[in-house]
Amino acid sequence: MAQTAVIDDIFYALSSPIRRKVLDQLANGPATVSELAAPFDMKLPSFVQHLSVLEQGRLVKSHKRGRVRTYEIAPERLKVAEGWLAERRQVWESRFDRFDTYVKQLKKSEKRS
Repeated sequence: MAQTAVIDDIFYALSSPIRRKVLDQLANGPATVSELAAPFDMKLPSFVQHLSVLEQGRLVKSHKRGRVRTYEIAPERLKVAEGWLAERRQVWESRFDRFDTYVKQLKKSEKRS
């Protein structure tokens, strides 16, 4: 159950295009709030809410020096999401393989008829 809550938090954080763009920016290295907010046409308090969601999902971490807060990616949680997606991929690949086998059997039986 705890793993489900973790995955829910991760995908909720990733559900916003703004938050995904922030993660893209942070892939280049740590950045301050104002550097991260610069490309977006929104008020700073609204933007900070997006950062808060990313931080609650533990996709980013921040530290404050003086009056400046800097964010960076926390890749551990992305690995959790990657693992979850890999499990789903295995399930679906297995289902598609079984379906493919079934279709081939149907075609063979049609040719015999």
